[in-house]
Amino acid sequence: MKTRFHLLRATIAFVIVLIVFGGAGSAWAQDPAVVNSKTVRVNLENDRVRVLEAELPPGTKEQIHSHPAYVIYVLTGGKVRNYAADGKATEAELKTGEVLYRDPLTHAAENIGNTTVHLILVELKTSAAR
Repeated sequence: MKTRFHLLRATIAFVIVLIVFGGAGSAWAQDPAVVNSKTVRVNLENDRVRVLEAELPPGTKEQIHSHPAYVIYVLTGGKVRNYAADGKATEAELKTGEVLYRDPLTHAAENIGNTTVHLILVELKTSAAR
């Protein structure tokens, strides 16, 4: 009887952990064009790439979202603060005309400068086996 009670308690605890952490993980893995629909739009999507356009006015902070590996082309630069999924914040100055590669990541960005940051993001999709 005691063993069954401990097993039941452990099972309930495990289910609670799955709900709490599973829910948080799925919130982190959100589509940027969905959770940031006011600032991000899809310009093109096919089986190889997805091209996003993002415009972040001064003071705008995005919701946390995820990208696969991607390339950024900076149309109009500015100062941004990035928040990693673990909460760590970093700041960067994006320069107009700059091209950057990023490995897959989950983050949120905030425009902490005085100009609207305008970006083209090309998300790379894994190619099908040939």
